[in-house]
Amino acid sequence: MGESSQGVTVVALLADPDAPTDVAQHMAGVLPARLADKSGRGRRFDVEVVSEPFTAGTEDLSTLTRRIMDRGRAEHWDIVVAITDLPLHSHGRKLVVDLSHEHGLALLSLPSLGGLRFQRRARRAVEEAVLSLASPRATDAEEPAQRQSLGRFASRLAPVHPGPIGEDETADLRYVVSGPRGYLRVLGGMVRANRPWRLIPGLSKALAAALAAGAIATVNSTLWSLAVALDTRRLVIATVGSVVLMIGWLIVDAHLWHRSSEASPEERKRTALYNASTVMTVGIGVIVCYAGLLVINLVWALFILNDRVFASVTRTPLHATDYWTLAWFVASVATVGGALGSGLESDEAIRAAAFSKREQERRRMLKNDQD
Repeated sequence: MGESSQGVTVVALLADPDAPTDVAQHMAGVLPARLADKSGRGRRFDVEVVSEPFTAGTEDLSTLTRRIMDRGRAEHWDIVVAITDLPLHSHGRKLVVDLSHEHGLALLSLPSLGGLRFQRRARRAVEEAVLSLASPRATDAEEPAQRQSLGRFASRLAPVHPGPIGEDETADLRYVVSGPRGYLRVLGGMVRANRPWRLIPGLSKALAAALAAGAIATVNSTLWSLAVALDTRRLVIATVGSVVLMIGWLIVDAHLWHRSSEASPEERKRTALYNASTVMTVGIGVIVCYAGLLVINLVWALFILNDRVFASVTRTPLHATDYWTLAWFVASVATVGGALGSGLESDEAIRAAAFSKREQERRRMLKNDQD
């Protein structure tokens, strides 16, 4: 690769739609100045974001690399950094970044960066990749220094480490994650890409059913007596049971559980990873909904409960802790009502709320292949 005729290195951030495009647009404004400052020698960079589903229909690294190369040649970009929220695999390991200095391209898999400090890690990975690709072609003697430069990036993102590359592959430098820490990092990144907070507005009918059930339950005198009689252990059991029921109902009713059509160990691992990310994504969304119901029910209880009526039903005076206990128990009851109300939501609406666009597309293609 080299510089364009105007002396400016043109860098294209080729991003899958949804989360990868958001990440690319977020960093595009600051990348030119940061790259120019780190590269030195008065070098200038022109960064543009191109949003298109370059991973559509495939997870094969060779196919993805060819697509990126063809796109870069057609547009005459000096450097192409392709960004996807798809978890990619290489030789049984989970890919972080692939680089080809000969063709000036990099492929970055966002889930391998983890779910914490996501934007910062993504920007750092893109910076290091571009600076490595923008450097002069390394000779055999200079190649260790080039690897050491990206090695600093890897050490800051441990457990990232160099990965094996096949003889027929385009990449000349690859970083991967492996082992339990790597698995947890990718899992956290997949959940982050799914953006579980979108599940809340996506379950409007279920939440309406839960709020209605909570409002009715709060004024039910039988529940007053039950709430007073329950200890903390039973309340915790009710919470866990209602949350698990809601999670299970959403996954089963909307057909979110992924079943592999292949029996290979590698495919089983991928299936387990996708299903774990589904459970965590839905679980986070349901827990946030439960917390919201708890607060709303507490406010409703403070407004509606009457000391004299409560004492006549429960034969105990109304204490401040009774508001909290009743709201806690009613939140569990309302969550069960919300699980039943989720049946009113369309499967497509729940999948759209629970998964990234790339994951929705992948599941549609798998379903079509099975059909």
